[in-house]
Amino acid sequence: MKKPGSMKSLEEMGRARLSENFFLRDFLHSEIASFYGMPNIPDDPELAIEAGTQLCETLLEPLQRSFGRLHIRSGYRSRSVNAFGNRNRLNCSTNAATAADHIWDMRDAEGCMGATACIVIPSVWDRRASLPGWQSLAWWIHDHLPYASLCFFPKYWAFNIQWHERPVRRIHSYVAPAGLLTKKGMANQAGSHAQHYQGFPAPGRGWSLD
Repeated sequence: MKKPGSMKSLEEMGRARLSENFFLRDFLHSEIASFYGMPNIPDDPELAIEAGTQLCETLLEPLQRSFGRLHIRSGYRSRSVNAFGNRNRLNCSTNAATAADHIWDMRDAEGCMGATACIVIPSVWDRRASLPGWQSLAWWIHDHLPYASLCFFPKYWAFNIQWHERPVRRIHSYVAPAGLLTKKGMANQAGSHAQHYQGFPAPGRGWSLD
């Protein structure tokens, strides 16, 4: 599949189904691109679709089956949009650092494929008063899903979730207590963390009735 050169071909590319409930079009919106009038279109649609399919099938679908509808805050970012965001200090890393992350159609320096989406889980946020903190969700994901990295943000406990061919299994947060929760080599990487997410649904089962 070539990079779209017309509105019709872009429309057709957006119809690419990544998983049961997600399509490529769901991940193409970018506030940077919209505000500054820039196209946010993959240079390599086939690689973007391949990486995005892994993200959706292995991470987003299991989350949605367990917690209900996901809100996609951001997903794919083109090289040109990301570079513009980096130059203008719009919370974008360099293209090299963002490859196989938000830039789905660019392999990283080691030649690996990856994809990231920033999501909110409304059902978790709505229950935040009865939860011990964002760490409860982080540990649930850590114990049940093959994520590569997670990064949590204060508003609505939004978080970046990454699929990658070589997962580093790293969790970081900007929500208090901010900083590193776990990474490979730390004592808390292994074993069950079920004590941190008591009352959470079993994978694929959904919340019990309150």
